[in-house]
Amino acid sequence: MKVKDIRDMSDGELNQKLASLKEELFNLRFQLATGQLENPMRIKDIKKTIARVKTIQREQELKANA
Repeated sequence: MKVKDIRDMSDGELNQKLASLKEELFNLRFQLATGQLENPMRIKDIKKTIARVKTIQREQELKANA
């Protein structure tokens, strides 16, 4: 997911997206542990997207407090 797309989301959408990404990461890790994971690079992509969402949430929080 691109940063521009994430920046266009509202706070509620960001929280919902973060929750769904964390759930997907959990499922991917479970698949990895059971040997059913087809694309291990997907874990890396999900982690990066989670970091992007959290970074943008923090930026918006700091902007609101300023």
